Amino acid sequence: MQILFIHQNFPGQFGRLASHLADDPNNTVVTLGERKEGKRFPHAKVHDYWYPKPKGGGPQTHGYIRGLEADTRRGQSVYRAMRTLKGKGYSPDVVYGHPGWGDTLFVKDVFPDAKLICFWEFFYSNEGSDRNFDPEFPSTEDGMLRTRMLNSTQLLAFESSDWGITPTMWQKSQFPSFMQETMSQVFDGIDTDIVRPNPDAVVQISDGPKLARDDEVLTYIARNLEPYRGFHTFMRSLPSILERRPNCQVLIVGEDGVSYGKRLPEGETYKQMYQDEVGFESDRIHFLGRLSYSNYLSVLQVSSVHLYLTYPFVLSWSCVEAMGVGCAVIGSATPPVQELLIDDENGLLVEDMLDPQGVADKVVETLERRNDLDEIRQAARQAIVENYDFKTVCLPQQIELIRRLTG
Repeated sequence: MQILFIHQNFPGQFGRLASHLADDPNNTVVTLGERKEGKRFPHAKVHDYWYPKPKGGGPQTHGYIRGLEADTRRGQSVYRAMRTLKGKGYSPDVVYGHPGWGDTLFVKDVFPDAKLICFWEFFYSNEGSDRNFDPEFPSTEDGMLRTRMLNSTQLLAFESSDWGITPTMWQKSQFPSFMQETMSQVFDGIDTDIVRPNPDAVVQISDGPKLARDDEVLTYIARNLEPYRGFHTFMRSLPSILERRPNCQVLIVGEDGVSYGKRLPEGETYKQMYQDEVGFESDRIHFLGRLSYSNYLSVLQVSSVHLYLTYPFVLSWSCVEAMGVGCAVIGSATPPVQELLIDDENGLLVEDMLDPQGVADKVVETLERRNDLDEIRQAARQAIVENYDFKTVCLPQQIELIRRLTG
Protein backbone atom coordinates (compact mmCIF):
# COMPACT_ATOMS: atom_id res chain seq x y z
CA MET A 1 0.00 0.00 0.00
CA GLN A 2 1.13 3.54 -0.74
CA ILE A 3 0.64 5.99 2.15
CA LEU A 4 1.37 9.72 2.06
CA PHE A 5 1.59 11.82 5.23
CA ILE A 6 1.30 15.60 4.96
CA HIS A 7 2.01 17.92 7.89
CA GLN A 8 3.60 21.36 7.80
CA ASN A 9 5.74 20.37 10.80
CA PHE A 10 6.09 16.65 10.10
CA PRO A 11 6.00 14.30 11.97
CA GLY A 12 3.53 16.16 14.22
CA GLN A 13 0.91 13.63 15.29
CA PHE A 14 1.90 11.08 12.62
CA GLY A 15 5.40 9.96 13.65
CA ARG A 16 4.63 6.64 15.32
CA LEU A 17 2.03 5.65 12.73
CA ALA A 18 4.33 6.47 9.81
CA SER A 19 7.16 4.46 11.37
CA HIS A 20 4.98 1.42 11.99
CA LEU A 21 3.50 1.42 8.50
CA ALA A 22 6.98 1.80 6.99
CA ASP A 23 8.14 -1.29 8.89
CA ASP A 24 5.81 -3.37 6.70
CA PRO A 25 7.63 -4.26 3.45
CA ASN A 26 4.30 -4.22 1.64
CA ASN A 27 3.95 -0.48 2.31
CA THR A 28 5.66 2.55 0.81
CA VAL A 29 5.49 5.55 3.14
CA VAL A 30 6.14 9.05 1.83
CA THR A 31 6.04 12.19 3.98
CA LEU A 32 5.65 15.80 2.92
CA GLY A 33 6.32 18.80 5.13
CA GLU A 34 7.73 22.31 5.16
CA ARG A 35 11.45 22.38 4.46
CA LYS A 36 13.60 22.82 7.56
CA GLU A 37 17.37 22.73 7.22
CA GLY A 38 18.93 19.47 8.30
CA LYS A 39 15.64 17.91 9.36
CA ARG A 40 15.16 14.25 8.48
CA PHE A 41 12.66 11.75 9.77
CA PRO A 42 14.67 9.07 11.64
CA HIS A 43 13.40 6.02 9.79
CA ALA A 44 15.38 4.50 6.92
CA LYS A 45 12.31 3.25 5.05
CA VAL A 46 10.38 6.53 5.12
CA HIS A 47 10.81 8.69 2.03
CA ASP A 48 10.62 12.30 3.13
CA TYR A 49 9.96 15.19 0.78
CA TRP A 50 9.68 18.89 1.50
CA TYR A 51 8.05 21.99 0.11
CA PRO A 52 9.49 25.52 0.47
CA LYS A 53 8.11 27.72 3.21
CA PRO A 54 5.28 29.75 1.62
CA LYS A 55 4.61 33.43 2.10
CA GLY A 56 2.07 34.44 4.69
CA GLY A 57 -0.99 36.58 4.19
CA GLY A 58 -0.38 40.01 2.72
CA PRO A 59 -0.48 43.12 4.92
CA GLN A 60 -3.27 44.59 2.78
CA THR A 61 -5.50 41.53 3.24
CA HIS A 62 -8.44 41.91 5.62
CA GLY A 63 -7.29 40.80 9.05
CA TYR A 64 -10.03 38.19 9.41
CA ILE A 65 -8.89 36.29 6.30
CA ARG A 66 -5.13 36.85 6.42
CA GLY A 67 -4.77 33.37 7.85
CA LEU A 68 -6.92 31.94 5.06
CA GLU A 69 -4.67 33.58 2.49
CA ALA A 70 -1.58 32.12 4.17
CA ASP A 71 -3.25 28.69 4.24
CA THR A 72 -4.10 28.96 0.55
CA ARG A 73 -0.47 29.76 -0.28
CA ARG A 74 0.63 26.73 1.75
CA GLY A 75 -1.92 24.52 0.03
CA GLN A 76 -0.54 25.73 -3.29
CA SER A 77 3.02 24.80 -2.24
CA VAL A 78 1.83 21.34 -1.20
CA TYR A 79 -0.05 21.02 -4.51
CA ARG A 80 3.15 21.71 -6.49
CA ALA A 81 5.11 19.20 -4.41
CA MET A 82 2.43 16.56 -4.96
CA ARG A 83 2.49 17.26 -8.70
CA THR A 84 6.23 16.54 -8.65
CA LEU A 85 5.63 13.27 -6.81
CA LYS A 86 2.94 12.30 -9.28
CA GLY A 87 5.29 13.07 -12.15
CA LYS A 88 7.68 10.49 -10.71
CA GLY A 89 4.94 7.87 -10.86
CA TYR A 90 3.82 8.06 -7.24
CA SER A 91 0.12 7.55 -6.53
CA PRO A 92 -0.94 7.04 -2.88
CA ASP A 93 -3.81 4.83 -1.78
CA VAL A 94 -4.21 6.77 1.48
CA VAL A 95 -3.27 10.31 2.44
CA TYR A 96 -3.08 11.38 6.08
CA GLY A 97 -3.01 15.16 6.50
CA HIS A 98 -3.36 17.93 9.04
CA PRO A 99 -5.72 20.45 7.42
CA GLY A 100 -5.19 23.25 9.95
CA TRP A 101 -2.67 25.21 7.87
CA GLY A 102 -4.04 24.44 4.42
CA ASP A 103 -1.87 21.41 3.59
CA THR A 104 -4.79 19.22 2.47
CA LEU A 105 -6.77 21.78 0.46
CA PHE A 106 -5.74 20.50 -2.97
CA VAL A 107 -4.91 16.82 -2.31
CA LYS A 108 -7.83 15.53 -4.37
CA ASP A 109 -6.87 17.81 -7.28
CA VAL A 110 -3.69 15.76 -7.67
CA PHE A 111 -4.70 12.37 -6.27
CA PRO A 112 -8.48 12.11 -6.78
CA ASP A 113 -8.60 8.36 -6.09
CA ALA A 114 -6.69 8.48 -2.79
CA LYS A 115 -8.59 8.17 0.48
CA LEU A 116 -7.95 11.39 2.42
CA ILE A 117 -7.94 11.12 6.23
CA CYS A 118 -7.76 14.49 7.99
CA PHE A 119 -6.53 15.05 11.52
CA TRP A 120 -9.13 17.40 13.01
CA GLU A 121 -7.44 19.06 15.95
CA PHE A 122 -9.73 21.88 17.06
CA PHE A 123 -12.79 23.80 15.89
CA TYR A 124 -12.88 27.36 17.21
CA SER A 125 -15.98 28.76 18.88
CA ASN A 126 -16.88 31.86 20.86
CA GLU A 127 -18.77 29.80 23.43
CA GLY A 128 -17.97 26.69 25.46
CA SER A 129 -14.23 26.44 24.88
CA ASP A 130 -11.11 28.58 25.14
CA ARG A 131 -12.59 31.92 24.02
CA ASN A 132 -13.77 34.10 26.92
CA PHE A 133 -12.78 31.39 29.41
CA ASP A 134 -10.28 33.60 31.22
CA PRO A 135 -11.63 37.02 32.30
CA GLU A 136 -8.05 38.27 32.46
CA PHE A 137 -7.93 37.98 28.67
CA PRO A 138 -11.43 38.87 27.46
CA SER A 139 -12.31 38.58 23.81
CA THR A 140 -13.14 41.78 21.98
CA GLU A 141 -15.92 42.21 19.48
CA ASP A 142 -13.28 42.17 16.75
CA GLY A 143 -11.84 38.98 18.23
CA MET A 144 -15.27 37.36 18.25
CA LEU A 145 -15.70 37.99 14.52
CA ARG A 146 -12.17 36.84 13.78
CA THR A 147 -12.82 33.59 15.67
CA ARG A 148 -15.73 32.72 13.39
CA MET A 149 -13.43 33.06 10.38
CA LEU A 150 -10.68 30.88 11.90
CA ASN A 151 -12.46 27.71 10.78
CA SER A 152 -12.58 28.67 7.09
CA THR A 153 -9.66 26.48 6.05
CA GLN A 154 -11.00 23.44 7.91
CA LEU A 155 -14.47 23.81 6.40
CA LEU A 156 -12.96 24.01 2.91
CA ALA A 157 -10.74 21.00 3.63
CA PHE A 158 -13.67 18.97 4.90
CA GLU A 159 -15.38 19.03 1.50
CA SER A 160 -12.70 16.81 -0.05
CA SER A 161 -11.89 14.58 2.94
CA ASP A 162 -13.10 10.98 3.14
CA TRP A 163 -12.81 10.58 6.90
CA GLY A 164 -11.33 12.29 9.92
CA ILE A 165 -9.74 11.49 13.25
CA THR A 166 -9.54 13.59 16.42
CA PRO A 167 -7.76 12.80 19.70
CA THR A 168 -10.56 13.15 22.29
CA MET A 169 -14.32 12.98 22.41
CA TRP A 170 -14.48 16.54 23.71
CA GLN A 171 -12.45 17.83 20.77
CA LYS A 172 -14.79 15.91 18.47
CA SER A 173 -17.80 17.49 20.14
CA GLN A 174 -16.56 20.96 19.24
CA PHE A 175 -17.00 20.31 15.52
CA PRO A 176 -20.32 20.81 13.69
CA SER A 177 -22.52 17.72 13.72
CA PHE A 178 -22.21 17.23 9.95
CA MET A 179 -18.43 16.91 10.34
CA GLN A 180 -18.71 14.55 13.31
CA GLU A 181 -20.60 12.08 11.13
CA THR A 182 -17.37 11.22 9.29
CA MET A 183 -14.99 11.50 12.22
CA SER A 184 -13.52 8.92 14.62
CA GLN A 185 -12.02 9.57 18.03
CA VAL A 186 -8.53 8.05 17.82
CA PHE A 187 -5.72 9.27 20.06
CA ASP A 188 -2.20 9.57 18.61
CA GLY A 189 -0.92 6.90 20.99
CA ILE A 190 1.67 6.65 23.77
CA ASP A 191 4.51 4.13 23.79
CA THR A 192 3.96 2.84 27.30
CA ASP A 193 7.04 0.61 27.05
CA ILE A 194 9.09 3.83 27.16
CA VAL A 195 6.67 6.11 29.00
CA ARG A 196 6.72 4.22 32.29
CA PRO A 197 7.80 4.63 35.92
CA ASN A 198 11.51 4.48 36.65
CA PRO A 199 12.40 4.42 40.37
CA ASP A 200 16.08 4.97 39.49
CA ALA A 201 15.53 8.15 37.47
CA VAL A 202 17.54 11.23 38.43
CA VAL A 203 17.56 14.82 37.23
CA GLN A 204 20.75 16.81 37.64
CA ILE A 205 20.05 20.54 37.74
CA SER A 206 22.86 22.62 36.24
CA ASP A 207 24.57 24.36 39.18
CA GLY A 208 21.91 22.84 41.42
CA PRO A 209 20.79 19.68 43.19
CA LYS A 210 20.50 16.15 41.84
CA LEU A 211 16.89 15.10 42.29
CA ALA A 212 15.59 11.55 42.58
CA ARG A 213 12.31 9.81 43.26
CA ASP A 214 12.64 10.23 47.04
CA ASP A 215 12.90 14.02 46.83
CA GLU A 216 9.89 16.33 47.01
CA VAL A 217 9.47 17.61 43.45
CA LEU A 218 6.67 19.63 41.87
CA THR A 219 6.70 19.52 38.05
CA TYR A 220 5.02 21.75 35.46
CA ILE A 221 5.39 21.21 31.71
CA ALA A 222 4.10 23.10 28.67
CA ARG A 223 5.41 23.60 25.14
CA ASN A 224 5.46 27.32 25.87
CA LEU A 225 4.97 29.04 29.23
CA GLU A 226 1.72 30.93 28.64
CA PRO A 227 -1.75 31.50 30.15
CA TYR A 228 -3.53 28.92 27.93
CA ARG A 229 -1.75 26.27 29.97
CA GLY A 230 -2.32 28.06 33.27
CA PHE A 231 1.20 29.43 33.62
CA HIS A 232 -0.03 32.69 35.17
CA THR A 233 -1.96 30.81 37.88
CA PHE A 234 0.96 28.46 38.48
CA MET A 235 3.44 31.32 38.98
CA ARG A 236 1.06 33.12 41.34
CA SER A 237 0.63 29.95 43.39
CA LEU A 238 4.36 29.30 43.89
CA PRO A 239 5.09 31.69 46.78
CA SER A 240 2.43 30.02 48.93
CA ILE A 241 3.52 26.51 47.92
CA LEU A 242 7.20 27.06 48.64
CA GLU A 243 6.55 28.86 51.92
CA ARG A 244 4.48 25.93 53.18
CA ARG A 245 6.70 23.20 51.68
CA PRO A 246 10.30 24.18 52.55
CA ASN A 247 11.82 21.06 50.96
CA CYS A 248 9.94 21.28 47.67
CA GLN A 249 11.91 21.69 44.44
CA VAL A 250 10.04 23.01 41.36
CA LEU A 251 10.94 21.85 37.85
CA ILE A 252 9.47 23.90 34.99
CA VAL A 253 9.83 22.66 31.41
CA GLY A 254 8.89 24.85 28.45
CA GLU A 255 10.03 27.59 26.12
CA ASP A 256 9.36 31.32 26.21
CA GLY A 257 7.27 31.62 23.05
CA VAL A 258 3.50 31.64 22.50
CA SER A 259 1.74 28.66 20.96
CA TYR A 260 -1.79 29.89 21.64
CA GLY A 261 -3.53 33.04 22.71
CA LYS A 262 -2.38 36.64 22.82
CA ARG A 263 1.15 37.46 21.74
CA LEU A 264 3.16 40.00 23.68
CA PRO A 265 5.17 42.92 22.26
CA GLU A 266 8.56 42.03 20.77
CA GLY A 267 11.07 41.02 23.41
CA GLU A 268 8.51 40.36 26.17
CA THR A 269 7.62 36.93 27.54
CA TYR A 270 4.95 35.62 29.89
CA LYS A 271 7.72 34.05 31.95
CA GLN A 272 9.32 37.40 32.68
CA MET A 273 5.95 39.13 33.05
CA TYR A 274 4.80 36.82 35.83
CA GLN A 275 8.20 36.62 37.48
CA ASP A 276 8.11 40.41 37.74
CA GLU A 277 4.51 40.39 38.96
CA VAL A 278 5.06 37.80 41.65
CA GLY A 279 8.36 39.34 42.66
CA PHE A 280 9.35 36.04 44.20
CA GLU A 281 12.75 34.46 43.74
CA SER A 282 13.90 31.11 45.03
CA ASP A 283 16.82 28.80 44.35
CA ARG A 284 14.25 25.99 44.47
CA ILE A 285 12.56 27.11 41.22
CA HIS A 286 14.32 25.67 38.16
CA PHE A 287 13.42 26.73 34.61
CA LEU A 288 14.74 23.94 32.39
CA GLY A 289 13.64 25.24 28.97
CA ARG A 290 13.21 22.67 26.23
CA LEU A 291 14.57 19.19 26.97
CA SER A 292 15.42 16.08 25.02
CA TYR A 293 12.68 13.45 25.20
CA SER A 294 14.67 11.23 27.57
CA ASN A 295 15.41 14.12 29.94
CA TYR A 296 11.78 15.20 29.77
CA LEU A 297 10.70 11.70 30.82
CA SER A 298 13.21 11.76 33.68
CA VAL A 299 11.59 14.96 34.98
CA LEU A 300 8.22 13.18 35.04
CA GLN A 301 9.74 10.07 36.61
CA VAL A 302 11.13 11.99 39.61
CA SER A 303 7.93 14.02 40.04
CA SER A 304 6.13 13.87 43.39
CA VAL A 305 3.22 15.91 42.03
CA HIS A 306 2.66 17.01 38.44
CA LEU A 307 0.48 20.05 37.79
CA TYR A 308 -1.39 20.26 34.47
CA LEU A 309 -3.61 23.29 33.90
CA THR A 310 -5.31 24.16 30.64
CA TYR A 311 -8.11 26.23 29.20
CA PRO A 312 -10.83 24.12 27.50
CA PHE A 313 -8.62 23.40 24.52
CA VAL A 314 -6.48 20.76 22.84
CA LEU A 315 -5.23 18.14 25.31
CA SER A 316 -1.45 18.14 25.75
CA TRP A 317 0.61 14.99 25.24
CA SER A 318 2.40 15.88 28.50
CA CYS A 319 -0.76 15.22 30.52
CA VAL A 320 -1.21 11.76 29.01
CA GLU A 321 2.50 10.94 29.31
CA ALA A 322 2.59 12.13 32.94
CA MET A 323 -0.20 9.67 33.73
CA GLY A 324 1.60 6.97 31.72
CA VAL A 325 4.71 7.48 33.83
CA GLY A 326 2.57 7.07 36.94
CA CYS A 327 2.65 10.65 38.16
CA ALA A 328 0.27 11.97 40.76
CA VAL A 329 -1.34 14.45 38.38
CA ILE A 330 -3.31 17.46 39.57
CA GLY A 331 -5.35 18.55 36.56
CA SER A 332 -7.69 21.45 35.95
CA ALA A 333 -11.37 20.52 36.02
CA THR A 334 -11.68 21.49 32.37
CA PRO A 335 -12.46 19.38 29.33
CA PRO A 336 -10.80 17.40 27.87
CA VAL A 337 -8.78 16.74 31.08
CA GLN A 338 -11.89 15.34 32.74
CA GLU A 339 -12.22 12.87 29.89
CA LEU A 340 -9.26 10.85 31.17
CA LEU A 341 -8.58 12.08 34.72
CA ILE A 342 -11.08 10.99 37.39
CA ASP A 343 -10.77 12.85 40.68
CA ASP A 344 -9.34 10.77 43.55
CA GLU A 345 -9.25 7.70 41.32
CA ASN A 346 -6.44 8.12 38.77
CA GLY A 347 -5.56 11.74 39.57
CA LEU A 348 -6.79 14.83 41.32
CA LEU A 349 -8.75 17.81 39.99
CA VAL A 350 -8.54 21.45 40.99
CA GLU A 351 -11.92 23.07 40.52
CA ASP A 352 -10.84 26.57 39.48
CA MET A 353 -7.59 26.67 37.52
CA LEU A 354 -7.66 30.49 37.59
CA ASP A 355 -7.53 30.65 41.43
CA PRO A 356 -3.87 30.70 42.55
CA GLN A 357 -4.67 30.09 46.21
CA GLY A 358 -6.95 27.17 45.37
CA VAL A 359 -4.21 25.66 43.19
CA ALA A 360 -1.62 26.20 45.93
CA ASP A 361 -3.84 24.56 48.55
CA LYS A 362 -4.39 21.53 46.30
CA VAL A 363 -0.68 21.14 45.57
CA VAL A 364 0.31 21.49 49.25
CA GLU A 365 -2.37 19.03 50.36
CA THR A 366 -1.20 16.51 47.74
CA LEU A 367 2.48 16.94 48.59
CA GLU A 368 1.67 16.32 52.25
CA ARG A 369 0.28 12.87 51.38
CA ARG A 370 2.54 12.11 48.43
CA ASN A 371 3.69 8.83 50.01
CA ASP A 372 0.09 7.61 50.18
CA LEU A 373 -0.76 8.05 46.50
CA ASP A 374 0.44 4.71 45.11
CA GLU A 375 -3.06 3.57 44.15
CA ILE A 376 -3.74 6.80 42.26
CA ARG A 377 -0.38 6.56 40.50
CA GLN A 378 -1.01 2.95 39.47
CA ALA A 379 -4.52 3.76 38.29
CA ALA A 380 -3.18 6.67 36.23
CA ARG A 381 -0.76 4.43 34.38
CA GLN A 382 -3.34 1.70 33.95
CA ALA A 383 -5.79 4.14 32.38
CA ILE A 384 -3.19 5.10 29.76
CA VAL A 385 -2.10 1.51 29.07
CA GLU A 386 -5.70 0.40 28.58
CA ASN A 387 -6.98 3.35 26.55
CA TYR A 388 -4.10 5.30 24.99
CA ASP A 389 -1.28 2.83 24.32
CA PHE A 390 -0.08 3.08 20.73
CA LYS A 391 0.65 -0.56 19.96
CA THR A 392 -2.34 -2.22 21.59
CA VAL A 393 -5.09 0.42 21.25
CA CYS A 394 -4.45 3.35 18.92
CA LEU A 395 -2.55 1.55 16.15
CA PRO A 396 -5.23 -1.16 15.72
CA GLN A 397 -7.83 1.60 15.49
CA GLN A 398 -5.82 3.31 12.73
CA ILE A 399 -5.27 0.05 10.84
CA GLU A 400 -8.96 -0.80 11.01
CA LEU A 401 -9.83 2.65 9.68
CA ILE A 402 -7.48 2.26 6.71
CA ARG A 403 -8.87 -1.20 5.95
CA ARG A 404 -12.44 0.07 6.10
CA LEU A 405 -11.75 2.99 3.79
CA THR A 406 -9.68 1.07 1.24
CA GLY A 407 -11.55 -2.23 1.35
